[in-house]
Amino acid sequence: MQAVLVLCVALSLAARAGGEDACGGREAPSSSHSIPAPQMSAEDRLSPHMPEALRCDACHAIAFQLEGRLSRAEAKQGRKALSESDYVEVLEQSCLQDWELYGVQELRGERRLMGPGLPGQEAMSVAVMGGPWPGRLAKMCHSLVGEHGEEQLYGAHRRGPTALRELLCHGKKGPCAHLGGSKAGGSAPPKALQNEL
Repeated sequence: MQAVLVLCVALSLAARAGGEDACGGREAPSSSHSIPAPQMSAEDRLSPHMPEALRCDACHAIAFQLEGRLSRAEAKQGRKALSESDYVEVLEQSCLQDWELYGVQELRGERRLMGPGLPGQEAMSVAVMGGPWPGRLAKMCHSLVGEHGEEQLYGAHRRGPTALRELLCHGKKGPCAHLGGSKAGGSAPPKALQNEL
């Protein structure tokens, strides 16, 4: 699998010293910046499973997607609650979705999953998108839905987005349980959520 590198750099960094701007005038000199790609371990590159260090972030991404899809299904049907067959279908389809908007970046010296529903990204960073990450998220999503069951997940959704996130990620055996409040994926939901694209 070949990962695609996405470089997020401000246009001002692309200017070369002594170059011309779009109007033919001289541009101001700029300093060069080097932005390293995230360091990928053998597990990051080769394992079919989500690496342990990224499981909490992945759980938050999955909870965000499940919550959003369940809410949209309820709004679409114009009902407060979905029937069992409807919410089972929505949860199954949620795990089968294309997870291509997710990838890994270095965030303050630490590898973190990035994408919709996760804490904001570094303004200037290199992210590894695609590759094994979508498959790992789909596999983990199926595992979490199977472990908790559709009825329990939908019940948590009905209590609110924090209840679904708590159930999936922060229970005794949840991927974020061992983190406590020390990371963005700790006991409180991430502060700055990205908008879903």
